[in-house]
Amino acid sequence: MSTKPALAYNDAEKGTLDVPQIADLAKSEKKAVDIDVFPVQSLKKDAPVTPSNVAKPPPAPTKPAPKKAPLWVLWVIWYNSYRRFFTVVFIVNFVGLGFAIAGKWPYAAKYPGALAVGNLNVAVLVRNEIFGRFLYGFVNMFFAKWTPLWFRLGITSTLQHLGGIHSGCAISGVAWIILMIVHQFKAKYMFNDSILAFGVITAVTLFITICAGLPWVRNTHHNVFERNHRFFGWTSLAMTWVYTIVTNAYNTADGKFDHLGAYIVEQQAFWYTVGMSTFIILPWICTRHAKVDIELPSPKVAVLRFERGMQQGLLARISRSAVKEYHAFGIISEGTHAKYHYLICGVQGDFTKSLVNDPPRRIWTRELKFAGVSNTSTLYKRGIRICTGTGLGAALSTCIQSPYWYLIWIGSDQEKTFGPTISGLIHRHVGPERLLLWDSKTRGGRPPTMKILKEVYEYWQAEVVFITSNYIGNAEIQQGCKEAGIPAFGTLWDF
Repeated sequence: MSTKPALAYNDAEKGTLDVPQIADLAKSEKKAVDIDVFPVQSLKKDAPVTPSNVAKPPPAPTKPAPKKAPLWVLWVIWYNSYRRFFTVVFIVNFVGLGFAIAGKWPYAAKYPGALAVGNLNVAVLVRNEIFGRFLYGFVNMFFAKWTPLWFRLGITSTLQHLGGIHSGCAISGVAWIILMIVHQFKAKYMFNDSILAFGVITAVTLFITICAGLPWVRNTHHNVFERNHRFFGWTSLAMTWVYTIVTNAYNTADGKFDHLGAYIVEQQAFWYTVGMSTFIILPWICTRHAKVDIELPSPKVAVLRFERGMQQGLLARISRSAVKEYHAFGIISEGTHAKYHYLICGVQGDFTKSLVNDPPRRIWTRELKFAGVSNTSTLYKRGIRICTGTGLGAALSTCIQSPYWYLIWIGSDQEKTFGPTISGLIHRHVGPERLLLWDSKTRGGRPPTMKILKEVYEYWQAEVVFITSNYIGNAEIQQGCKEAGIPAFGTLWDF
């Protein structure tokens, strides 16, 4: 889907161009003395606001003429690796379904349950945060810098778009379950009614889980997605266990549930379900109620500080509740040796507003953070990280921890909005020779983004560009980069 999502979506990895104000922040009943903030130094003391030798881009045109991207550019960006993965998985499975229905594939006709749970197993695995960290760590260790650029770009694209496999396998898994139920209905005289009932309930709960994860729901109603996708997903897991056990325990010869114990354990579907359950449970073992300090540099932004340093390219999920909706934000850290890491939370929805109006002293998070596309920056010799607004949260660590990455940050009144902690991190760790800050308030508007990006790309001799912006900004930059032949990876909206 390519529907433009509403601004209600809260993930910082999406970024923002303009972060809205809180109209009634001053009316909050929370007293200032109750807000747990951490001390920060003045930016003037840490570093100059405008280094004298930072390249000054030309002033922004008052009204840049909109340029429509060629159709081939729009097609290549739309039919990305996500959709290509989805297409392959979907076609392979539905061709298999066709052979099974036609009686040309005896294995599928005999074991549709194994194919159903096997697909669901893969769908869960590719979304597992531990598995994701393993994949990112593996490619960063063995393929960084020395392999051909096209190969490294392919790795980044593959890791970023694993969601296509997730979606394709999930839908295919439900299709195989439906086939299994249809076969059981056709041979109803051989099966107990309770088996058919459990089969229908399992298929329905899985279908609702898939609907809750559709891009339109996920991007415009994030809390609805989180609650329904998670809780119906857990319900589906429980029903899959029940359906797998009762189906394999039932003996069609005598009409009794006497295939128990060793017989069930020997079935393929049983072990696929064990694997799926393990992949779902493992990340939750890492959930902790962690101490957090909050700085409120402006009504637009809350800066959260946690103990422990982090490697670059990671994101954190945080929540007020241990099991309800979690929100993802890019992690800013000076490295694994650092004492703290930070999250920039742009105040938009109810969750981020509550961080300002009622700052927590502890918040739920997962100690094992998950990797984002920036984590593959290790693969490249030199690169550019361009971001807007709170998208800096997903970009800054890469530029802090590597001297080979150039930072372009576009925003409005950045120092006042984001405060001296974030500004101090930038100016202490990102040299002026690889830093371009565009303040649209002082410069009188938005920059000629592609003109600047092309010049920096040539000057810096970059291999790739990573983009974190809102929907419009992301689309414009990706289209411009594709047309100019600049390898670029943007924010995902269909996943």
